[in-house]
Amino acid sequence: MSARIIVRVQKESFDASTEAAALTQGRRDIGALVTFTGLCRDEGGALAALGIEHYPGMAEEEITRVAREAASRWPLEGIVAIHRYGLIQPGEPIVLVVTASTHRAEAFAAATFLMDYLKTEAPFWKKQHLSGSGPENWVESKAEDNAAVQKWRV
Repeated sequence: MSARIIVRVQKESFDASTEAAALTQGRRDIGALVTFTGLCRDEGGALAALGIEHYPGMAEEEITRVAREAASRWPLEGIVAIHRYGLIQPGEPIVLVVTASTHRAEAFAAATFLMDYLKTEAPFWKKQHLSGSGPENWVESKAEDNAAVQKWRV
């Protein structure tokens, strides 16, 4: 059976438990489920909100492409990748990755692969809306995030 792949880019929040349960419902062949939820930080009180922009259609297509690549690298039973856009408040979820496999090593590796990609190369643009009177800043990718994604290049 090929991996079931679900990709959504949405404005509204999500519930990680509900998404994981939907992926595994009725499945007795899954032995490992890895979930990762990325949350918006307040950056020590400096961040009022994070604005996330994307091109509708393009983002979904690109994330689906990378999810298919993950499914071709590891024997996965399922993948859920959800990324939010719009104005995200500190403490709110931004991104969810769920990977399901027969064994844990594959599920962990695939989840890390997907998050490394989403953090650095997915077609999203993030702008920090600062507390007080500070300027808005576009978020640049960090050197350590760029280095992390390089390990997956073949």
